[in-house]
Amino acid sequence: MKLAVVGATGLVGKTILKVLEEKRLPIDEYEFFASNRSAGKRIVFLGKEYVVKELTPNSFDDDFDYAIFSAGGTVSSKFAPIAVSKGCTVIDNSSAFRMDSSVPLVVPEVNPEEIKNNHGIIANPNCSTIQAVVALKPLDDNYKIKRIVYSTYQAVSGSGYKGVMDLLSGIENYSSIYENLNSISDLNEPESKHNYELQKFPQPIFSNCLPHIDIFLENGYTKEEEKMINETRKILKKPELAITATTVRVPVFNSHSEAINVEFEKDFEIDELKNILKNSPGIILKDDISTENYPTTLDVNGKDEVFIGRIRRDFSVKSGLNLWVVADNLRKGAASNAIQILEKLI
Repeated sequence: MKLAVVGATGLVGKTILKVLEEKRLPIDEYEFFASNRSAGKRIVFLGKEYVVKELTPNSFDDDFDYAIFSAGGTVSSKFAPIAVSKGCTVIDNSSAFRMDSSVPLVVPEVNPEEIKNNHGIIANPNCSTIQAVVALKPLDDNYKIKRIVYSTYQAVSGSGYKGVMDLLSGIENYSSIYENLNSISDLNEPESKHNYELQKFPQPIFSNCLPHIDIFLENGYTKEEEKMINETRKILKKPELAITATTVRVPVFNSHSEAINVEFEKDFEIDELKNILKNSPGIILKDDISTENYPTTLDVNGKDEVFIGRIRRDFSVKSGLNLWVVADNLRKGAASNAIQILEKLI
C-alpha cells in the first residue's frame, strides 16, 4: 500500500506526518511532495530520511493507492484529478471540492457512511466546521436543530506560517516597547504602533482581534463565514438550515474556540443533553462551573478530540442552547480528520 502526502512541508503537512507516525497504519511506502520552493528538503519520518519531491503532473505515475493533499485549493484543483485518473484515492484538505455535490464532505464521527460514496476524491471540511459539527450532530439527531449562530475565535496557525510570524513579530515588537512604558496607555501612542512588516494579516494580530478571515464577499460576509454555513448544511444534510456566522482571528498560536448558539425544534433537559454529548464519539466534556472547569486552547493542543464546556440554556428563546467548543485546528481540524478518513478507507 502506497501513500503520497502533498504539501508535506507546511504546518498541516508536518502535522499529518506527526499523526501518521503515531497511528502506524499498514502502509508500505510513503512519498512526500511540495512546491519547487520546498523540493529537495529532507525530512525524517518513522526513522527514515526522505527527500521531498516537487509535485508535477507525472508524480502519480507510480501507482499510489492514496494521497492526502494539503497544499491549497489551486494545487488540489490541478493535481487531484490527475491523481484520481491514475487510480489514486485523494483526501483533500482544501476548499476546492467541498461544495461539489459529487464529492463527499466527511467528518468520521458525523457522517462516515459518506466515505463509500466517493468517486476518487473525499473532501476534508474547514477546520472550524469540523469541530462544530462533531458537537452538533448528536444534538441534531436528538432535538432537531432549527437555527445556528456561530462566533469563532480562530488561532493564527489556521493561516499558515506567515500568520504565526505576524504574531511572533508583534510579540517581539511590543516586548521592546514594554521595557520603556510609563503606563499602559503609552501603548496607544503613535510611536508604539507596529514597526515591523506584516506577512499575512492586513492589520497587526498581536494584542488585537480581526473579524476578517479569508476574503470579503459582496454580501458583507467573509469566505470563512460562508464556508461554515454551507459546509454545515451539507454535512448535516439540511440545505435550508438557518445559520449565521462571525469568524474572528485572535492572537492565539494554535487551536480554535467557538461560541455556538443553537435553537432546537424539540425541547430538552439540560442534564440529558450533556449526557448525550458525553457519550458521543470524539467529544470530551469539560463542563463544571463549580470548579471553573471549562476547555481552553491550552487544554486541546496536541489532542484529536473536540472539547465542549459552558453548556447552558439560552433563555431568550423556547429551546435554545449555548455551548463552548474548542479543538486543535491543525490536528482534528485538518490532519487527524484526514487520517481518520484514510483509516476508514483502509
